[in-house]
Amino acid sequence: MANIQDIATSAFINTLSALAFLLGFAFLRLQPINDRVYFSKWYRKGIRAEPKRSASVKKFVNLDFRAYLKFWTWMPEALRMPEPELIDHAGLDSVAYIRIYLLGLKIFVPIAILSFAILFPVNWFGETLKNIKDLTYSNIDKLSIANVPSGSKRLWAHVIMAYVVSLWTFYVLYKEYQIISTKRLQFLAGAKRRPDQFSVLVRNIPPDPDESVSEHVEHFFCVNHPDYYLMHQVLYDANNLAGLVEDKKSLKNWLTYYETRFERNPKKRPRTRTCLLGLFGKSVDAIDYYKTEIEKEAAEREKVINDPKAILPAAFVSFKSRWGAAVCAQTQQAHNPTLWLTEWAPEPRDVFWNNLAIPYVSLSVRRLIIAVAMFFFTFFFMIPIALVQSLASIDGIQKVLPFLKSLIQRPRAKSFIQGFLPGLILKIFMALVPQILMAMSKIEGHISISSLERRTAGKYHLFVLVNVFLGSIVAGAAFQQLRTFINQSASEIPKTVGVAMPMKATFFITYIMVDGWAGVAAEVIRLVPLVIFHLKNTFLVKTELDREEATDPGSLAFYITEPRTQLYFLLGLVYSVVTPIILPFIIVFFAFAYVIYRHQIINVYDQKYESAGKFWPDVHRRVVTGLVISQFLLLGLLNTKDVPQATPILLVLPVLSMWFYHLCKGRFESIFMKFPLQDAMMKDTIEKATEGNFNLKGYLKDAYVHPVFKDATTEGWHPRGVGMGDGGGGGGDDVESLVATTRAGSSRSHRSKMGSEEQFSPV
Repeated sequence: MANIQDIATSAFINTLSALAFLLGFAFLRLQPINDRVYFSKWYRKGIRAEPKRSASVKKFVNLDFRAYLKFWTWMPEALRMPEPELIDHAGLDSVAYIRIYLLGLKIFVPIAILSFAILFPVNWFGETLKNIKDLTYSNIDKLSIANVPSGSKRLWAHVIMAYVVSLWTFYVLYKEYQIISTKRLQFLAGAKRRPDQFSVLVRNIPPDPDESVSEHVEHFFCVNHPDYYLMHQVLYDANNLAGLVEDKKSLKNWLTYYETRFERNPKKRPRTRTCLLGLFGKSVDAIDYYKTEIEKEAAEREKVINDPKAILPAAFVSFKSRWGAAVCAQTQQAHNPTLWLTEWAPEPRDVFWNNLAIPYVSLSVRRLIIAVAMFFFTFFFMIPIALVQSLASIDGIQKVLPFLKSLIQRPRAKSFIQGFLPGLILKIFMALVPQILMAMSKIEGHISISSLERRTAGKYHLFVLVNVFLGSIVAGAAFQQLRTFINQSASEIPKTVGVAMPMKATFFITYIMVDGWAGVAAEVIRLVPLVIFHLKNTFLVKTELDREEATDPGSLAFYITEPRTQLYFLLGLVYSVVTPIILPFIIVFFAFAYVIYRHQIINVYDQKYESAGKFWPDVHRRVVTGLVISQFLLLGLLNTKDVPQATPILLVLPVLSMWFYHLCKGRFESIFMKFPLQDAMMKDTIEKATEGNFNLKGYLKDAYVHPVFKDATTEGWHPRGVGMGDGGGGGGDDVESLVATTRAGSSRSHRSKMGSEEQFSPV
């Protein structure tokens, strides 16, 4: 059980670690050799160029000592950029993300002030803990509800405070939901033209014995969307080819490198060896060798294109207007609701191409299997966490390593073990969990990176809720109070658990400092990308393209950071009434993270996609979930305090929370799920008036071509299965003739496929 000295030791270690990271970052960002790592976003935008390098040490180290006197200026600079400018610079996803931390500050700063003013005196003068025999507690625990006597009228202060916390959280959440919704509508209304605004993804296309998939798609949309259908691109199972194309990038870089060498010294053709990065194997002419290897990839691509089995029953379909795309994406296309399934196409860089090859009928089975796997993974992971947490204590170490008894009994070592070690061990255990959950989400078959991240964030939030929060409380109470459990009657156990739960706040305080203070500070220094960049720059970079690709700007990693942030919301809501001493540590985290991530968004991160804040309903729902959990836990805790009159009063709060959630869902959620036809028509009308001659077909032609075919399309080659509604491909007829032919009944194949839709296919 951590006491004030242990908490102070943990605060000292983590504050020192955070300062070390910040000072290290302030020094490293000023060095010319690191410029690409710490300002990679500006390089990607083409705004920033590498500092001029001289032949001296100045090309590695900044010798302008005046720059070091302003090492702290990056913090105010991160806060200086106005939000509208930040949206233009980084996108609405980035702005909505950092507003999560702003939301935390809005909720918890007023609550902390009230809790300190009201609950601290109420808890401190309770003097209950010292009257319970064989109970382990510290002075910090005297500031919790555990120190208030059972049946005391003082407990009504906590009931009133629970209502204040809930109502204030309702207000802040509603206002923030309203702000993000408004920003999303404004962002979509002012967004530049993008392929996904005109395109939908069509899946589960029924087979037709007389037509290819491409002809089938063109006939269907020419008949059912004759005024707005423009073109389509059928999809290929090119997952195996993708690996070869990835290798081709490296081969091209090597070819460029050797051609450059030959141009500089034409008298001697460069040579290489055929194995292990040119170090072993037969010696061959380097230029001829890499040209031959690249041609092998082109032959494999042609093989995939000519294989009819590689064509999938899915296609990206594009329309002449946003209005036409919105109608198609948001309506049922056929009598059979399991065929011709449409949804908004992700933007091209957001598409997760590997999962498009997964048969639609297998998705339900895959998701069921992953749900079962997720259940076992979540609950069985609690066992090692509980065991390790029990060992990360004075008694646990003495039992496992008795020869260290004399060392760990020293005051400083004892404070380190109790105040720092448990939080550090828990963070290490959680390091690989997000990657495992992301792999599960990929197996489920989601077709965009953004949906993968949102689904993984949901899994990770559940995992953190069960293992970090509930697991730590239950395991901590059980292991710390084991002797008391054994010696007391069964009727007294619920009371002991009720007392032990608020006292677990000391563990969470140490965890917040490890993960939320030092962990966030480590984000800004980017040690791993820095080391990888310099290793690649030293050993692998041959061309400027290599140097650009060696820089990994990273992204927000929403599926990792957002669920962790939700843990702090949960802890703040649970302990604001129970043990409010935790709130200052949470507020420091939210303020610190807001500054750090704002800086990273401005200077470093390059988002993989832009969903216009589509994840906000998930953020809102998880905060409300945390609020409901806090209300039920307080209800259970007060039942152990012999306050039966409080039960019906507190039961109102979860009901209010559910009503509030459904109110916000009905008011705002559709804004994040659908695109209003009114807005689509308005943008189409404005665009038609200002850019009436814009070649939309040329703009969309290659937008949804699989990346493995991109190089070939730039050379004038296109994969089969590109249909043009205006006669530019596919069946070769224009829209009017197709519609007339079909309506006249001369298209036997179309009649047969419409008849086939009368029978439902299994999903």
